[in-house]
Amino acid sequence: MVEIFKTNIAHVDVANAIIEQLQHHFPQGKINFDLEDCDRILRIENQHIEPMAVIKVVSDNNYYCEILE
Repeated sequence: MVEIFKTNIAHVDVANAIIEQLQHHFPQGKINFDLEDCDRILRIENQHIEPMAVIKVVSDNNYYCEILE
């Protein structure tokens, strides 16, 4: 399963810190950002993804995150 999120994260260091936090929730997941995309994409590939958990991790770091439809 792949889930794609729109964020407002613009810096690689912030993206890396959030990836590290998300790895705790999805240890087997493949997680990456595309910060050059206009939607600053966060992509997670895992057998099971809890979108609200992803949004909470990002928003707890004071950044915006929503599922990209």
